[in-house]
Amino acid sequence: MMDISMLNGVSVGIFGMVLSAAFCDIHWTKKKQWLMAGIMAVLMLLQGIAYWTFDYGTVQKLYPLITHIPLAIVLGVLNRKYFWSVVSVFTAYLCCQLRRWLSLLIVAVCAGDAMLQNITELVVTVPLLLLLIKFAAPSIRSISYESVSVQCQFGLIPVLGYGFDYVTRIYSDLALNGGPVIAEFMSFVCSTSYLVFVLRTSEEKRIRIQLEQAQNSLNLQIVQSVREIELLRESQRQASVYRHDLRHHMQYVSGCLESGRLEQAQEYIHGISSEIEAGKVVAFCENEAVNLIFSAFAERAKKQGIAIKIKASIPKVLPISESDLCVLLSNGMENALHACVKLKENALPADIEVSAYEKNGKLFVQMINSCTEDIPFDHGIPVTDEPGHGIGIRSICALVERHHGIYNFSVKDGKFILRVSL
Repeated sequence: MMDISMLNGVSVGIFGMVLSAAFCDIHWTKKKQWLMAGIMAVLMLLQGIAYWTFDYGTVQKLYPLITHIPLAIVLGVLNRKYFWSVVSVFTAYLCCQLRRWLSLLIVAVCAGDAMLQNITELVVTVPLLLLLIKFAAPSIRSISYESVSVQCQFGLIPVLGYGFDYVTRIYSDLALNGGPVIAEFMSFVCSTSYLVFVLRTSEEKRIRIQLEQAQNSLNLQIVQSVREIELLRESQRQASVYRHDLRHHMQYVSGCLESGRLEQAQEYIHGISSEIEAGKVVAFCENEAVNLIFSAFAERAKKQGIAIKIKASIPKVLPISESDLCVLLSNGMENALHACVKLKENALPADIEVSAYEKNGKLFVQMINSCTEDIPFDHGIPVTDEPGHGIGIRSICALVERHHGIYNFSVKDGKFILRVSL
């Protein structure tokens, strides 16, 4: 009987230590494997000495000092995550209760004794350990990369279960003789943890849906911006074709004039002029994409009766991609134009002033547009409750942060100012 009990004690010790290590995301080199095996041997030796020196009850009370605390320290040294190492030890201890509960169930069903309980625990140790390592450990290890708040939420039940077990069963007999508060404590903890889990999961799902919607909108903006550039390029190519074929156009017009078809000649001239004008791109700088974007928005502003002044000095090659450049300039110009259109609808003056240049490998952009004074800001970023708006600002911020640049939004004297450096 004593031999089986001692063997069961050794098995549960190995079970808990192996499982604690499996819950930590450690790159197991040969050196670390041998180190862990040596530490486990030392801890088992300490347990043996304790069992030899003290009675069983005293050893149970000393178990945290001779096993759990040293194990958590060693795992913390191996994976550099000391808080998570403590959580992993508590979680492994909680999983050890599976062995005990399964054996108690079999003893209760079979009307067995303590020997049957020890034998059952020995039998289920290896299969249960392998199942937990294969199916539970990967998911548990992934939580070590979450925020501290998530790790605390995950570790709440293991920590409280550990403390409750030692306080009510090992350090006292409250588990057997305590009142209803003691008996219902863990049920209360599980219920509370479940509710917190549900609320947190719902909130994270809501945030994830919002982020996915914003990402989809940003992707659509990028696709639309790139498509607009291609359309502008096609218009420019078409205008170049018309200019190249000017001789043929003149011959046709001349033929119309010679044959007295003056109205037909005039209509043809107006048609050709309109097509060429529609594809006209102003050369603000050397960069073709910048010229295309600024020309398109300048034309839109002109049609809305909004005064616009653009000054650009940007080379052909920039440190950012053309798509990123399109997102930055298009969103900034779109927001400026949108604000000015609202002012024009209220018969208020509106204008836009843009300056952009490259210096020492960095791109600097400043956009100033007329606006109202009541623009709300949140941590230095303008916000809006208008449906479908605000995504452009977020896309600019995300782009600049991705390039480790700097952005600044401000309002001064009825002017909204956007400054970007990247």
